[in-house]
Amino acid sequence: MRALLQRVNEASVSVGGREIAAVGRGLLVLVGVFTDDDETAAQRLAERTLAARVFPDDAKPMNRSVVDIGGAILVVSQFTLAADTSRGNRPGFGPAASPEMAHRIYDHYVECLRDTGTRVAVGEFGADMQVALVNDGPVTILLDAH
Repeated sequence: MRALLQRVNEASVSVGGREIAAVGRGLLVLVGVFTDDDETAAQRLAERTLAARVFPDDAKPMNRSVVDIGGAILVVSQFTLAADTSRGNRPGFGPAASPEMAHRIYDHYVECLRDTGTRVAVGEFGADMQVALVNDGPVTILLDAH
């Protein structure tokens, strides 16, 4: 399981021209699920997401977590994070979990985040989404569950 964390001042997701979710200061998290992932991987990735120290304080540019700043998280499913780009010019998606499995594990990841009381907004799983963001920094961090 993989998450691409982007520190944002704001982010939103739209489907069919209609905004379905938005957050202010916090994280935009793009999530990809692999065939060998399970609920344990989702729990671990949620813990790492919440603990990632990517926000500044007076002492250091990356010393606080999204929880520390009272920020929000916008989670968007993105199966392309599981792409195999080792050969050729077209990515392969053999490592990506099936839509049914990915949806179940993605939902578990979101619930693990929400269980902490953090405000979590979500995109529409499997939809053709348009994501808008104001990346702060820019700061973009790749996290793996393993």
